[in-house]
Amino acid sequence: MEIDQLLRLAMGKRASDLHLRVGSCPVLRIDDKLTPQNDLPQITNHEAERLFEQITTQEQRDAFSRDKELDFAYTLEGVARFRVSVLWQRKTISIACRMVPLQVPTIDELELPEICKELILQPKGLILVTGPTGVGKSTTMAAMIRHLNENRECNVISIEDPIEYQHPHVKSLIAQRELGDDTRSFSSALVHSLRHDPDVIVIGEMRDLDTIATAITAAETGHLVMSTLHTFDAPQTLDRMIDVFPPYQQTQIRLQLSQAILAILSQILVPRAEGKGRIAAFEIVIANPAIRTLIRESRTYEIPSYMQLGDNRSNMQTMDQALASLVKKGKITREEATIRSSDPERLERLLRTL
Repeated sequence: MEIDQLLRLAMGKRASDLHLRVGSCPVLRIDDKLTPQNDLPQITNHEAERLFEQITTQEQRDAFSRDKELDFAYTLEGVARFRVSVLWQRKTISIACRMVPLQVPTIDELELPEICKELILQPKGLILVTGPTGVGKSTTMAAMIRHLNENRECNVISIEDPIEYQHPHVKSLIAQRELGDDTRSFSSALVHSLRHDPDVIVIGEMRDLDTIATAITAAETGHLVMSTLHTFDAPQTLDRMIDVFPPYQQTQIRLQLSQAILAILSQILVPRAEGKGRIAAFEIVIANPAIRTLIRESRTYEIPSYMQLGDNRSNMQTMDQALASLVKKGKITREEATIRSSDPERLERLLRTL
């Protein structure tokens, strides 16, 4: 087996991920289900090391030997890019490859909410795309950047780990910095990006206090900032950001965040009704005066109730409202929506009223 052959196999079967682990045959994740490729032989320790060497440089192998884990991007020329994660387990190499198409998808192709087009063209503020691992946060951000690139002339700087989608220069000038090769840390890269005359800053993930603090300040001072967090909804997202800071700073951070925040898009992926592929469902929180007040007054737990009582003119929606809408449109089944609902009874009421 050659690594490029396995990656082509994954592409041909429309898999999102390829897993290579000693003692198992290659496994593909197709429509969120792990699918062993039982017609292929089990991977031996020697085979795993050989496959690893096929996709890495000596510098990367040295880093893996030192750090015991490695993340990087690998390009299969003319086919796709892959985000590769390598780690040690039981003294053997384990490899996971996530497929990233060469062509950046559009907002319409992904069937993202129309509000995404408006948000990415705003002159300043903080946009957060949140959700658990593997729900397409990076793809959502890439589609929004593509829309920006095609509709606005501005200077965009992204900081990623690793770079997934590659953006050409269309109307915007785009610089993509990769952690490790181009910069040592998100926080350092963000500080230096502010000196590079940016209009828009994209941060792959906000991981620490310094990055969060600088991102909020950048959004306050006239930049559009977009980033991700591994949180499930708006209250958790806001509380996670504030709780990073020591108690004596939290009141000030709440005030700053209430002024800087533009929107929070919390997403999940749901299998499509026809059985092929998945579609994203979004909780959408737009920072209007009421939302800003709830943040400032430490009442983020009231945001879901406020959204349920709101009207459609606000462009906000709860996750249950998003799921109900997708069911009504025939995009997903009632069963899949119910599984993912935080309140199935409320979802059922929404389905009756839509």
